[in-house]
Amino acid sequence: MSLKNGLALAVMAAGISSTAQALDLGEFNGTQFSVGGYIKAEGRFTNPDNGDGDFDGTARQSRINFSAKRDVNGHKIMGLVEGDFYGGNATDSTYDWRLRHAYLKVDNLTLGQTWNGQFLAYAPFDVPYLDFFNAGKGNAAGNGGVVRPDLVMHYQMGNVRLTLQDPVNEDADYPDFVINYAKRFEGGHGASIALAGRDVAKSNVTNSSEDSEFGAAIIYAGKYSLGATALHLNGYVGEGQGVYSGFGYGGAWHPSLRPAVDANAEGELIKTTGLVAGISHRFNDKLTGGIRYSQVEADETSAGAEDTLKVSHVNLIYSYLPGLDFGIEWRDQNLATHGTRPAGQQLELMAMYKF
Repeated sequence: MSLKNGLALAVMAAGISSTAQALDLGEFNGTQFSVGGYIKAEGRFTNPDNGDGDFDGTARQSRINFSAKRDVNGHKIMGLVEGDFYGGNATDSTYDWRLRHAYLKVDNLTLGQTWNGQFLAYAPFDVPYLDFFNAGKGNAAGNGGVVRPDLVMHYQMGNVRLTLQDPVNEDADYPDFVINYAKRFEGGHGASIALAGRDVAKSNVTNSSEDSEFGAAIIYAGKYSLGATALHLNGYVGEGQGVYSGFGYGGAWHPSLRPAVDANAEGELIKTTGLVAGISHRFNDKLTGGIRYSQVEADETSAGAEDTLKVSHVNLIYSYLPGLDFGIEWRDQNLATHGTRPAGQQLELMAMYKF
């Protein structure tokens, strides 16, 4: 499977398809140009465990990508740029475009800003969901803040993918890396196992330090299809992975309040364990649904902090027309993970047009 198709499947697994569909713009001097993306309008009712409920709506998740590809001397060359509107904002309803992906691909080599190796190791096997701010929680790449490093190199060799990526620790002596073996079988089944390693800062204050230690984690993912129903089981266990999964020492990762979650107050690396279990079902050609439970547990945390994050999702997605979907999702979590995702329940209603 080519990496571009792998990216498409990974995004589709998250209920968001930007590279899976594309509109051909035509050919010029041997190069094929295309545009893709989607417009998503969503409304969220939030009922926190503490405080008053509220409603907010947005279309900022909408995104667009442009790609160019051609064959040169027997080699396949492709480049893609994609962005959404979660950059800064000038007013309450004017938002900046934000770069998500900018990569080039030559045959089996991909280089640029794109999904990290942890994400690609599990995402094609996850339960579909709508939750943008808790995308992938429970998995090894559940932290959206670091899911697309500034520089990533993927090299695909059959079922094996080697990934080197810009390290989270800016003082690291070597890149963060992932070695992944994934296999898909007839009938829609699939399984993946990966080893992730990085140079981890021995600090619970900063992720960047020359005082560091090697940390590693095992990542697993699987999907078993039973006709219209699929069973999903993903997870990981190891040290130094909390910043990627978004939970660890002290609680949920936060870019400014809690950026370092992989070491305790003494600078010792802690272990985190993630789990995702769920079921997805296709009721007919137009209606699909999913139930997803996920958690991340830290084996050590600060005084007064919870050691386990638990998140649940239940959703239905109706394909009204080809490319036009309507969806509803209920979710619940025991801890705050983002400014828009406090502990408590949330209901999302959405409409998405994919092109």
